[in-house]
Amino acid sequence: MSEPHDHRHGRDDEDSVSYYRTMEIAVRSLLIEKGIFSAQDVRRTVEAMDGRNYSRGARVVAHAWQDGAYRARLLANGTAAVEELGMQVGPLKLVVVENTPAVHNVVVCTLCSCYPRMLLGLPPDWYKSREYRSRVVREPRAVLADFGTALPADVTIRVHDSTADMRYMVLPMRPPASAGESAAQLERGISRDALVGTAVIDR
Repeated sequence: MSEPHDHRHGRDDEDSVSYYRTMEIAVRSLLIEKGIFSAQDVRRTVEAMDGRNYSRGARVVAHAWQDGAYRARLLANGTAAVEELGMQVGPLKLVVVENTPAVHNVVVCTLCSCYPRMLLGLPPDWYKSREYRSRVVREPRAVLADFGTALPADVTIRVHDSTADMRYMVLPMRPPASAGESAAQLERGISRDALVGTAVIDR
């Protein structure tokens, strides 16, 4: 069963939410009635989705930090590389963008809340807010400062706008202090916001 998501790009008023919610309920009820899947299937799927968190994304990043060949594959084809680790991306294109000393990447969905839920779980409220969606493309440096992320003036900030069929995740720079750490230790040091680009890993 595919992951439900609202892709009403350009339709953000309460009436449109109500309409699409009504349509979702009607279609779901019909499919249950036809025996395509059961109400228990829906419940289990929703529980599995709600149980996801950014630990899956952290696992991908830690593996890329430890394996240069995997890192190259991840940057070339995020979907295929993530599926190497047994995680299903679904009918989406996953693009992983790498932070470097010269470039810092930030992810947004300007028209709704497209987000790599399969790797990061549910999006935080600030990611879905109108303020973040509108400001980060106009003044990304100021928005990052609001998150406590101050970057040198010579660092280029690139903003990546997610779409209905494409998701982005940031590959943060590995902190020098993490040299010699195990995969589990690396994963614990990776934050959700660093995978979106509103934070850096500094330890």
